[in-house]
Amino acid sequence: MKKILFVAISMLIINGCVPITKFRDVKKQAQTLEEERANLRADLEKLQVDNKEYKSKLDNCEEDRKKLISDSLVRYEAFRLAEKELRKAQRQFDELQAAQENLVKGSAKETSKLLSQLQSTQGDLQKREDQLRIAESTLNDKKRNLEAMQFELEKRNIRLKELESILHRKDSAVAALKNKVSDALLGFENNGLSIQVKNGKVYVSLDEKLLFKSGSFTVEPNGVSALKKLSKVLEQNADINVLIEGHTDDVPYRSDVSVKDNWDLSAKRATAVVRILLDNSKTDPRRLTAAGRGEFLPIDKAKTSESRQKNRRTEIILTPKLDELLKILESN
Repeated sequence: MKKILFVAISMLIINGCVPITKFRDVKKQAQTLEEERANLRADLEKLQVDNKEYKSKLDNCEEDRKKLISDSLVRYEAFRLAEKELRKAQRQFDELQAAQENLVKGSAKETSKLLSQLQSTQGDLQKREDQLRIAESTLNDKKRNLEAMQFELEKRNIRLKELESILHRKDSAVAALKNKVSDALLGFENNGLSIQVKNGKVYVSLDEKLLFKSGSFTVEPNGVSALKKLSKVLEQNADINVLIEGHTDDVPYRSDVSVKDNWDLSAKRATAVVRILLDNSKTDPRRLTAAGRGEFLPIDKAKTSESRQKNRRTEIILTPKLDELLKILESN
């Protein structure tokens, strides 16, 4: 390069085609452009390295953030397009620089034209560099968003594990409670009384014949005995809420002074059961709820005597308290 410039300078001085001062200016500008090109190339390489690092980090993100990663990839494609255009501009710059070196021997008019083209290319390079900076800033924003999402997912995973642990303990408590109730009412099961677990609760179902005479809401002695045994279990398990539901069949009740209809009868039967469970018991009354369901929640909807007998029942629903679970849900 220096040798070519020296020969060019000598010929220009000899031939007197271009003033030496103007040529020196052109030479200086060309050197300046060369330095700027080198700096731009170094910046471009750094940006390319940084871009690969960001892409590698983005590729390691979890599946839950694919949508955000997809958006980042769109940004990355724009970045690659800008990079491609920058390389194209760089090739043009190299071609112009080669042409400039050849045209140094030419006229001042050609040199001026070359300088104009070099300045235009320099402006285009600056524009591409600005686009790359914007793309880099966008990628950084996406990275911060991904990190924030990762942190939030980790917090949610911790809460999920807590919930799973609580639900597991609840299921274990329900199973243990069923065993305790079954042990206490061993002599009554399959004799008008059944016990099962549904939806995380223990259902103790007592047929009408075990507790009441037809149309009555006075508990029979055999039913009182069963309820007293159940009352002991409730005393020993203070973290259990109790719902007593009275159910009748769909045969209309003949209204009298004490009972108006099936709904009234079911409510009075549920209340009678509550009173026996609390009689001489240490169980907190606030844990018990009496509800009359009437004929509106039948087990069997058939209009036969067997179906109606199944529907005439009292259900005692035992539910473990979920205070821990509610606290976690409220914290969310």
